[in-house]
Amino acid sequence: MTAPLTRTAKLVAGAFTVSGIVHLVRPQVFEPTMPAWVPAHRDVIVYSGVAELLCAAGLAWPRTRRAAGLASAALLVGVFPANAQMASDALRTDNTALKVATLARLPLQVPMIRAALGAARGA
Repeated sequence: MTAPLTRTAKLVAGAFTVSGIVHLVRPQVFEPTMPAWVPAHRDVIVYSGVAELLCAAGLAWPRTRRAAGLASAALLVGVFPANAQMASDALRTDNTALKVATLARLPLQVPMIRAALGAARGA
């Protein structure tokens, strides 16, 4: 019997669902966060949204939870440069709320990665 999805893994799945939908419906929101070295920004944004939705669905289904947990952790590591770019860009603005939000987001990736890996282990 597969263990139920933990609360933290549910949060990862929920965050991926919301973010994945935004990636598909309003990809232009993410374009400023893309590091210059990443090619085809719009395509990468759309594909990452699809990946987030697939990971969220995979986490919800016990038969695919292990693979989805590993894929979710890899995706979180993969998008970290965009999150770091967003924080770096925010620091150059006068928008204090944006600075706080983007900087706070960076360390939150660690528990999200841990939750994804925990889901992969069945924990």
